[in-house]
Amino acid sequence: MKSMRYLKDTAILKLDVQKCIGCGNCELVCPHRVFKIIDAKAQIIDHNGCIECGACTTNCPVDAIYVNPDDGCGCATYIVNSWLQKIFSKKRSFLGG
Repeated sequence: MKSMRYLKDTAILKLDVQKCIGCGNCELVCPHRVFKIIDAKAQIIDHNGCIECGACTTNCPVDAIYVNPDDGCGCATYIVNSWLQKIFSKKRSFLGG
């Protein structure tokens, strides 16, 4: 997916490798192949591929991944869903995200 980019050098994506248990969930769910398991730990291999959809954070069992569009940017689907969750006070996806 290197031909498709969001906004270069703007993704707010952080990985705490110390917390990572190498489960591979992030690699499996990331639609843009941002992560790869190397030496039993996740690594960010394509930071600019991140669209901040939140799939990695939702599926990380040890909270080793941080991506927060409320810090200034983010995937439109994730942002709209966040707003709707605040309005309706329950977690549900209205846009298929």
